[in-house]
Amino acid sequence: MFQDPFDPKARLGCSCGEHASQHDHDIAERRKLAADEEARDSRVVDAAIVRALFPQDATRRAFLQAVGAGTALAAINEFFPLAAAREAFAQGTGKPEKTDLKVGFIPITCATPIIMAHPMGFYSKHGLNVEVIKTAGWAVVRDKTLNKEYDAAHMLSPMPLAISLGAGSNPIPYTMPAVENINGQAITLAMKHKDKRDPKSWKGFKFAVPFDYSMHNYLLRYYLAEHGVDPDKDVQIRAVPPPEMVANLRAENLDGFLAPDPVNQRAVYDGVGFIHILSKEIWDGHPCCAFAASKEFVTTMPNTYRALLKGIIDATAFATKPENRKQIAEAIAPANYLNQPVTVVEQVLTGTFADGLGKVQKVPDRIDFAPFPWESFAVWILTQMKRWGQITGEIDYAGVAKEVFLATDAAKLMAEVGLTPPTATTKSFSVMGKAFDPAKPEEYISSFAIKRV
Repeated sequence: MFQDPFDPKARLGCSCGEHASQHDHDIAERRKLAADEEARDSRVVDAAIVRALFPQDATRRAFLQAVGAGTALAAINEFFPLAAAREAFAQGTGKPEKTDLKVGFIPITCATPIIMAHPMGFYSKHGLNVEVIKTAGWAVVRDKTLNKEYDAAHMLSPMPLAISLGAGSNPIPYTMPAVENINGQAITLAMKHKDKRDPKSWKGFKFAVPFDYSMHNYLLRYYLAEHGVDPDKDVQIRAVPPPEMVANLRAENLDGFLAPDPVNQRAVYDGVGFIHILSKEIWDGHPCCAFAASKEFVTTMPNTYRALLKGIIDATAFATKPENRKQIAEAIAPANYLNQPVTVVEQVLTGTFADGLGKVQKVPDRIDFAPFPWESFAVWILTQMKRWGQITGEIDYAGVAKEVFLATDAAKLMAEVGLTPPTATTKSFSVMGKAFDPAKPEEYISSFAIKRV
């Protein structure tokens, strides 16, 4: 109350005085409301079941007084699983509020589940008529989704975080209920650099990434910095739409890129580049692209949202099986989707590929599909956004991660399509051998020698 409101270092707290900021207060209120609503719904289900078992309320009261609430609950669960009834009620069985949907995508293999769900019938299986629309670049995907031309979209996993925080645009609550793919990227260099495999020799190079708010940007910066190369001072990094990358490499406008596939494999196929390193060698299991939708879409059309997400997770489950990859390649290679030779897409999806240096590599998990949106992924992304000056100030890392990466929704629907969801929402991992603890994000940022903060 007595802090100077014009002092930038002062913390004025929240309206109730119990939280460090109004943002923390709002998050706490939303969580309390969600918990209250869940408890209320559970009571409705329990009351309906108990009323059916004991039509005479006097009998119910006598029974409870005789055996106690705990024993009564155990006895009822023996014959009627209350937890399953609550879950069924929570999920609902309503028809989609809207069945004709538009979903934007960029023509890259990261979008495989979103794309393949159209020609292979996973959307129609869940009662939806989805038009998947090829889009020129990430800024266009973002803008068309924000102005509601698209109902949902294929996005880079950092984009919903950036949109929610207002980094690069006005803040709008956004969600990421499913990761589309893990791994699936590479650093590709022009053929003239095949003798320059040491990143220390790359000073002065011109690199491309698909978007400023992308795993590609953060992984390239991380890789360069770990080799002593300052990504803002020693090289140039600019955003180039994936479909234009190979042409720019051929025209010698670029020395290389960290790109999504099939861009890397197409550079090899055309003889203009070679694969220097797969992104899985930088961070094995890293997220890349995602299915994203506005908070408004999720809350105002819950049945549509659930059907759409279930269709995508269903497709993801199909894509996880290696024996299905060639069939998927044939489905998504045509001009209205990836517009690539089938052999290029097959090499990416199967992991048996030419590297451009005369070798055939076999890396089955070059790209993989795991829909669970780990909240610790979001925390790591936020640390890199802050490390490179894209966001500033105090950040509620765990709170933002939980609000945007909808791990609970993903877990429920993964179980329904036969996948086994994790029992936790965060995990530790390593990037280039350096351990990341999601509980200590600021310490992690401080540990880097090259950074903008």
